[in-house]
Amino acid sequence: MVKHSISRRLAAMFAVVALFVFTMVGTGLFLVLRAQLENHLRESLDTRAEIARLIVLHASTPDKWKMAKEKLADITPRDGSTLFAASSDDARFTYGTLLAGSIEKRVPGGYVRLRPNGRAYDMLMTAVTIPANGERPPLQLQVAIDCSPNVRTMRVFGFALAALTALGTITVLLLSYSVAKIGLAPLTRLTKDASNVSPNNRSQRLSTRSLPYELEDLAKSFNGALERLDSAYARLESFNADVAHELRTPVTILIGQTEVALTRDRSIDELRHTLQSNLEEFERVRAIINDMLFLARADQGERATGLVEVSLAAEVTRTLEFLEIPLEEAQVHAVSTGDARAFVNTSLFGRALINLVMNAIQHCARGATISVSIGRERGRISIAVANPGEPIQPAMLDHLFDRFYRAESSRTNSRENHGLGLAIVKAVAEMHRGTVSASSAQGVNTFAFSVARYGNEQRTAAPPASPAQAATIGGDMRQRSVG
Repeated sequence: MVKHSISRRLAAMFAVVALFVFTMVGTGLFLVLRAQLENHLRESLDTRAEIARLIVLHASTPDKWKMAKEKLADITPRDGSTLFAASSDDARFTYGTLLAGSIEKRVPGGYVRLRPNGRAYDMLMTAVTIPANGERPPLQLQVAIDCSPNVRTMRVFGFALAALTALGTITVLLLSYSVAKIGLAPLTRLTKDASNVSPNNRSQRLSTRSLPYELEDLAKSFNGALERLDSAYARLESFNADVAHELRTPVTILIGQTEVALTRDRSIDELRHTLQSNLEEFERVRAIINDMLFLARADQGERATGLVEVSLAAEVTRTLEFLEIPLEEAQVHAVSTGDARAFVNTSLFGRALINLVMNAIQHCARGATISVSIGRERGRISIAVANPGEPIQPAMLDHLFDRFYRAESSRTNSRENHGLGLAIVKAVAEMHRGTVSASSAQGVNTFAFSVARYGNEQRTAAPPASPAQAATIGGDMRQRSVG
């Protein structure tokens, strides 16, 4: 594919515009000059016709007519550029020969543009009727003037205009190319800066100093894209490192337990215990892998499907009933307030809610009360889970929904978890066009997510999924923390 230069393209466009302007101006000048020359030619013809009329008008006798013919001969140029002719019924009162030829054009005002026989150029002719005077009968006076000077002038002027137009267009083309190169110098500099961006130099940004405002927005947008890519690259690096670390622990345990089991003969009970322990580690690995696959689909922009309109209070009640055993084991109580109807994927909604409630169970003291509240906020429905607990530092609140993040300094039991629960809550919220938030104030920690009031797909009448189904999707929540 042929690549085009912006400078050359701009220069060509300027040249085309210049050619159009020069052509319009030249055409206007050409028409104005031709009209002026034709007017001048008619005025000259009228002047000569008036002189001839006065000469002929007073020639009332043959003798006077002879003198009139001599005067007409005197005012007739030798080059034949002006011709006089007079005709009458009396042969004594005639002069010259009337022009014969083809009429090219009739001009308003009684003028005729005539191509005489044997001539290469037209002549502008006018005819004047002279009334009878004395012995002279009425006369038909014909005066013609050569148009060749005007034709030659217009031809030379046309050639000059065409040459100047071509020369001016070429000059504009060359100057426009130079001006375009100078004007695009900031773009060349931006291109050079952009070429220096590499994975090993991710901090490189385009300089926006001294940029025209048309390019400044482009540079800022590009820098913003680089910021997002850098952030995504950093998250990916961190994610890969965390995944390797999380998978390394259960794999190491599996290898260690298997090696110990193989060192000597074991009883069936001992082997069963080893296999049971290995199964728990395999479950942990599977949970990590499933969560990673779910988050990968969410990162690709997947939206929640199979949306049904449900009462969120009913979904919360069903989830709390499903988590009755974990609540009793932790000796905590859960209550819900508020209600709203929204279109949600009940399996995903239950998964997110289970993660938040399990997070609250694992990070509050025995005998505490967990509050689940449903509210409305700017076209969305929010679900907030609050529990009393140790304060969370403000700097940590912005990272609690990051993958594999654990607030070790302020949260307990973090080592039992692989740090994907809250990230899944965030993914579920985004799949429902919602948001997440976390706050810590007056000894109460609140984690919330929201969903859009109306879904963005065709609503179906499928029955809502049970919390047990949500738990199947999310894995065994009793064994996994989300902090």
